[in-house]
Amino acid sequence: MGRGVMLVAPHELTEYVRNAGVEIDEQLAGDEALIVRGAGEAIAAFCDRLESRLADDPRGIAIGVLGNPLSDVPGLPALLRALDARRMSVEIVPGMPRATLSESLAMPLIPLPPQSAHYTWEDLVEIMARLRLSCPWDREQTHRSLIPYLIEETFEVVEAIEQPSESEAEQLCEELGDLLLQIVFHAQLATERGAFTIADVVDTLANKMVHRHPHVFADAVIEDVDAQWRSWERLKAQEKSGRRRSSRLEGIPPQLGALQRGQRMQEKAARVGFDWRSVEGVVEKLVEEAQELAREQQRGMDEARVREELGDLFFTLVNLARTLGIDAEGAMREANEKFMQRFAYMERRAAEKNHALSDMNLEELEGLWQEAKAAP
Repeated sequence: MGRGVMLVAPHELTEYVRNAGVEIDEQLAGDEALIVRGAGEAIAAFCDRLESRLADDPRGIAIGVLGNPLSDVPGLPALLRALDARRMSVEIVPGMPRATLSESLAMPLIPLPPQSAHYTWEDLVEIMARLRLSCPWDREQTHRSLIPYLIEETFEVVEAIEQPSESEAEQLCEELGDLLLQIVFHAQLATERGAFTIADVVDTLANKMVHRHPHVFADAVIEDVDAQWRSWERLKAQEKSGRRRSSRLEGIPPQLGALQRGQRMQEKAARVGFDWRSVEGVVEKLVEEAQELAREQQRGMDEARVREELGDLFFTLVNLARTLGIDAEGAMREANEKFMQRFAYMERRAAEKNHALSDMNLEELEGLWQEAKAAP
């Protein structure tokens, strides 16, 4: 015979489980509603009682809830953390979400969610929980395995913004949804291991925004954008993640594109006054770096030195972009796209003449290039 405890379950359901051969300990639950909601004191007391029962009888204890614990017990992460702290192992057995149960009472075997519905935020979270439960591909995913999809969806949002089509709003809406799915997916993975829930993500973000904008949500006075940046950096440094950092440049993801990361580093350095006085100074530095690169080439092409000087030249170019108020990464993307379009024009024109670019000499290629540049 098994033994267990039922939390916020109807009396009829408790009796059904008891009649099925499960020994129900009604004294073990305590304040069931507070436990399910994640109240710290109620969970601690509940864990004390569990620990005491297991000390007397080491057989496991089943904790039954109405619905699916992954979607219907907001206090699940807090409960799992408390049990883990006491070295009590847990196996989660997902059930049917309460929304499904409620619908089923009105219409048995109703497909959930129906294709024609206008879904809510709660529906999306439940859909993700059901995917993890029922879809083989979704069940296999981890935080690490999802990284490529997170990056891809991010860049697809960028593409929808930078290259708008006739259905710009519709495309951007869809791409933002794909990106949101990645966030909900990662939150669901964390929920299943008791780390945090999507509600914690939203709460953390909202608290961060309120804390970093005292001129909006409190009585602080911010004169201009520069003052806002200084306030932002100061408040970030006071937060838990900021206190762990030994440098202002920490916290810039190394996975960023090199141009973008360089520009973020320069921006942070500039906020403490380490910056050029004028654009002219950056241009002079750019010329200096180009001359140093040329000298290294003349000295015999020491690859390591040439690579270093080339990196310095790139870094100064990024500094020039920043000083001019231009996003270096975005400018490079635009330059890449422009080159791609012009090169495609050259390929089309060569094909019209029954030629391949590889069969043409440099003068002919230059002629096509100039033609591509002049094309509308």
